[in-house]
Amino acid sequence: MAQLVRLLPVQRAGAGLVLAALGLPVVGVVIVGLDIMPVRFAMMHVALLGIAIGQLAGLDPVLCALLACAVAGAGVAPLARTPDALSGAMGLLMSLAIAAALLVLALSGVNANGAFALLWGSILAVRPSDLAVLGTLAVVVPALFVWRRRDLALLLHDRELAICSGVPAQRLTVLLLVLVAVSVAGAIRLTGALLVDALTLLPALAARRLGRSLGAITLWAVGIGVVVNATGFLVALGWDLPPGPVLVLAAGAVALVAHLLPERGAGSWRALDAVAPH
Repeated sequence: MAQLVRLLPVQRAGAGLVLAALGLPVVGVVIVGLDIMPVRFAMMHVALLGIAIGQLAGLDPVLCALLACAVAGAGVAPLARTPDALSGAMGLLMSLAIAAALLVLALSGVNANGAFALLWGSILAVRPSDLAVLGTLAVVVPALFVWRRRDLALLLHDRELAICSGVPAQRLTVLLLVLVAVSVAGAIRLTGALLVDALTLLPALAARRLGRSLGAITLWAVGIGVVVNATGFLVALGWDLPPGPVLVLAAGAVALVAHLLPERGAGSWRALDAVAPH
């Protein structure tokens, strides 16, 4: 184990998981709060389209995936006025993106194996540029929650109430969707888009059962993310297992245990923060 930890790819992977745990579980809180579970699948397909375009154009596939997801996240927000409409827009986006990606791969003659390989992730192939993206998210996402805590609590509680209270709901929703989309794309190298729930959604689901306010849930999500990522990665290294599935199983186990605990008022967390002083 000590020899493995000294290897640069292992150190980069560990740093990437720590940085991911500081930002991506907070994104999971947004996904749960806005009730937009399909966003992960939609952005997975958009990322595949970006990767296909990158391979065709000879550009960095991951960078193209990030840009494609950011544009898609910003573009889909104006289509939705309610959470239900937002989920429907994500479903439409998912279908169009995968069709376009397959068409690009078929017409270009590019080997599709490289594109689909990124969907499964390669945690030991994390690059400095990937760490830069994750580091930016680790700063920007928590900072947004600190800066606009009351507005976010209102928006996650009730969109119409947020609008009536003067919250710029449309602009804030666009910003949140862009962050969610970029975060999903940023996690591709670590766990792959197919297992991104280990870094985003599962810590947030566990935290929602443990916290009684938006701030507490956010802190719980980050804490769970750090512990799960570090523990899962060390277990994977020690037992020579693929890190992605181990991270998912570890995060899933924590979420399951949290849901077996007695209810602590998680259902009212949005309202508690929404009426708190600014």
